[in-house]
Amino acid sequence: MWDIRAERDGDQEGIEKLVDLGFGPGRFAKSAYRLREGVAPVSRLSFVAENVETAALLGAVRFWRVIVGDRVALLLGPLAVEPRLRARGIGIALMQRGIQEARALGYESVILVGDESYYAKAGFAKLKPGQVRFPGPVDPDRVLGLALKDGALELLSGEAKRAGIDVPVSAQATKLG
Repeated sequence: MWDIRAERDGDQEGIEKLVDLGFGPGRFAKSAYRLREGVAPVSRLSFVAENVETAALLGAVRFWRVIVGDRVALLLGPLAVEPRLRARGIGIALMQRGIQEARALGYESVILVGDESYYAKAGFAKLKPGQVRFPGPVDPDRVLGLALKDGALELLSGEAKRAGIDVPVSAQATKLG
């Protein structure tokens, strides 16, 4: 049995262990990590799956603000699940919780780099090649998006950049500048 809850102070070590198990040290070279460097995830969109009996962390997901062209979007990831517990719905449940909260907070869209066959279970679909450009090489078949508001993905176009921690909540779901 497991529950999903908001990430808390003190979860960092357990989350890093899960991410290391899932992605290894090579993850830091990936293009999506360029968008996370030096920026904190959105605290209200960071969740963990916890064993209800032992309080051990079984999975974690975070979302980060990014700018795509002139719009604020979210970048999902990393999504990490204890390797021996994969295919039990933990990752999908973590994503669904984050997506639900992101929608309630007024965000318009979420992007990620990943396997369409897996992320389609949470509603993600492949974006048009070149629609969203990452800061480094990325397989265009792995660039996925999810509209949290009707038509939001059609408005998303351009280079993905770090949003920083200073994007006001009121600007999260609006066009910049």
